[in-house]
Amino acid sequence: MALEYKINNIAKGGVIYAVGDTIASVISDDFSWMRLLGIFLIGATVYAFEIPNYFKWIDKKVTGTPGLKTSMTRALMAMLYFNPLWIARHILFIMLVSGNYDAIGWGLLLTGVISFAINIPVSLGANYIIQNKIELKHRFLSSAIFSGIMAVYYSLSAVWFA
Repeated sequence: MALEYKINNIAKGGVIYAVGDTIASVISDDFSWMRLLGIFLIGATVYAFEIPNYFKWIDKKVTGTPGLKTSMTRALMAMLYFNPLWIARHILFIMLVSGNYDAIGWGLLLTGVISFAINIPVSLGANYIIQNKIELKHRFLSSAIFSGIMAVYYSLSAVWFA
């Protein structure tokens, strides 16, 4: 499977993740231009590379007769990517680009676990729709929009569940 890293995903990932996180940072009174730029760069690099390629991999691995089992397998595999470690890493990225180095510690993992557990119903539903109702070429955009919305939740999770 050839890996992809396309300019349209780079632009979409940068903008959508930055917008979602900026909304979260404004709500939590933690806005900074460095954070905005940092999350833009992470969305345009790490996420724009990882997520579309993982979704492409899911498409290759989960084949067969369309049905509930296949659909749920696709949704659950997407959730495997957006797991507590992913959430903790996302919060770590926020802390790094915000200069909040003293907030970095093993507690981020606990925050990721709690945040993940609480949002399972929403995440499962959204990932079910993204993986089963949206064409592969539009999944990263759909996932980035959902993640942008969830970025508000993840950012606030760092405050609520820390």
